[in-house]
Amino acid sequence: MISSSIFLALGPWQIVLIVVAILLLFGGKKIPELMRGLGSGIKEFKDASKEDTTDNKDKE
Repeated sequence: MISSSIFLALGPWQIVLIVVAILLLFGGKKIPELMRGLGSGIKEFKDASKEDTTDNKDKE
């Protein structure tokens, strides 16, 4: 319960610090590739969850 409230308490300076740290770790050229991979992963997850719900409806 406490850990979820920590993420809600992020201020603008903490977000800027996190973004700068990510830029330093991965570099500017690597971030678009990471975001594309993240986006395609989310899309595949959504598609798989939709297939799962339609499979459950067919079985009933």
